[in-house]
Amino acid sequence: MGAPLVTSLRNGSRIEIAAACPAAQALGLKPGMAVTQARAQVPGLDIRPADPAGDLASLKRLAILAARRWSPVVAVCGEDGLFLDLSGTAHLFGGEAAMARRIVRLLARAGFTARIAIADTPGAAWALARFRGSCICPPGEQARALAELPTPALRIDEAAAELLKRLGIDRVGQLSALPRAPLVRRFGSATVLRLDQALGRMPEPLDPVIPPESIAVQQRFAEPIATAEAIEHWLGTLVPRLAAALEAEGLGVQALECVADRIDGVPQRIRIGLARPNRDPAHLLRLLKRRIEDVAPGYGIDAITLHVRRAGLLGPEPVVERLDEEAAPDIATLVDTLATRIGQRRMWRMRPVESDVPERSQARMAVLDPPARGILRPRVDDVRQLDRLPDLHPWHPGWPKPARLLARPERLDHVMAELPDHAPRRFTWRGTAHRVIHADGPERIQGEWWKRGAERMSVRDYFRVEDEAGRRYWLFRSGDGERAVTGDLSWYLHGVFG
Repeated sequence: MGAPLVTSLRNGSRIEIAAACPAAQALGLKPGMAVTQARAQVPGLDIRPADPAGDLASLKRLAILAARRWSPVVAVCGEDGLFLDLSGTAHLFGGEAAMARRIVRLLARAGFTARIAIADTPGAAWALARFRGSCICPPGEQARALAELPTPALRIDEAAAELLKRLGIDRVGQLSALPRAPLVRRFGSATVLRLDQALGRMPEPLDPVIPPESIAVQQRFAEPIATAEAIEHWLGTLVPRLAAALEAEGLGVQALECVADRIDGVPQRIRIGLARPNRDPAHLLRLLKRRIEDVAPGYGIDAITLHVRRAGLLGPEPVVERLDEEAAPDIATLVDTLATRIGQRRMWRMRPVESDVPERSQARMAVLDPPARGILRPRVDDVRQLDRLPDLHPWHPGWPKPARLLARPERLDHVMAELPDHAPRRFTWRGTAHRVIHADGPERIQGEWWKRGAERMSVRDYFRVEDEAGRRYWLFRSGDGERAVTGDLSWYLHGVFG
């Protein structure tokens, strides 16, 4: 089990706990406590910097999801809450109780813990969710439900709550029983407004989030079209309109779908994906034209629509300032063209992985580099800061390996080789005999004993060999040729040089 986790946030000259995990809260650590006190109270505490901006962005994304799925009116409340107006929507989910349970289960699957309270007013729902837990207040009963809650449940400022406590008023019911005029003169109108909003005497307007609308352009025809030339002509009209709409939003398309509505109600779809956000009309039109042959017009098409299924921010691109300096080639358009023909999943490139075992020293990655991100600052106690040496290349240039390895090394038959460190002179692979005329090696590779105990004594001797036909192979022998515990001296083929 890991150490208790808290996040820290600077408040002036004081570093406080911003949030604490349940294990940390069980040990008495609460938000607002000084980090020095928490570290002294719980040795070995895992303290990480808080990210208020990132948390707020995640909360807004959750609000947009809620507005699309649960309620058309969703507002962000503070740093950790959402207001949902369930008027006219709860019956679509089986009632208020069933809807609340469904939301809690959905958030739990995403790793979030939530408390949901349903009441007639936003103020009452906020107070019940934070000071009572998940519950449903019957209609018109918010005054009785709030009577025993502390006055901070009304979302009044700390100064007013402290003054009320000094006067012996620490419950909402006590505050509600006081006369309005003296209450306004003593505590101001803000406290009375919060009380009236929670009890339903005054309205509380919400500032709802507005989900971004998907970008789409459409063209309808007075007479159905049925030829590839007509489809190409109207795509040439729609794509510039789509590019203009993307430019107005500062976006570039990453997944585009063209829907051709036939008069018989059977839509024809063309889907294209792009490696990077792009809104170049010529490039988009070129990709779509390659797929026109996939459209079966049938008795005719009466509408064509271009839908942006996925988009990304597309800001200004850097340019080369010097005339004698060439810019790095951008292969994104080439990748899009090839992906349109063979599919995005069939394109990848290899990246080096820090490992001595060949099959673990490479992995697939996207064809294009991901967008650059800021370098994370290492922790103070990170021992990797002691290493001042430059990074070594994971693939030694003196011992080249095939660009592509076999999925699994394949065993060789009828191998003739001298022990302990000579390359084979003859071998049979996949039923074909090969006579070796040139060889280089061995390159000894031992198992990664720090990962698995079974590899402690594993030894491989690799050779690069060339047969009489000029084909080159990468072979290895299991074992060092002297100790039986290192391997059974069997031979395998691991890769083929191009």
